[in-house]
Amino acid sequence: MTKADIVNEIAKNTGIDKVTVLTTVEAFMETVKDSLSKNENVYLRGFGSFVIKQRAEKTARNISKNTTIIIPAHNIPSFKPAKTFVSVVK
Repeated sequence: MTKADIVNEIAKNTGIDKVTVLTTVEAFMETVKDSLSKNENVYLRGFGSFVIKQRAEKTARNISKNTTIIIPAHNIPSFKPAKTFVSVVK
């Protein structure tokens, strides 16, 4: 399902015009991105959590050049679904 499909489905179910729904969906995504960039997790009860996970520094190998590189510690965004979400998907 794409963002356009989500917008169409919400517009159909609520009767709100697609332009307003698209603006709302994009504002939601931008708000989540902004919060995560500030290291603030986003918790949506009954849906899940968007959290920042920290990856430790590690050593990696480039096999073709036979060299070793160090990948520094960094943060990555992650989504953890709520238990009710998981039970619906099963």
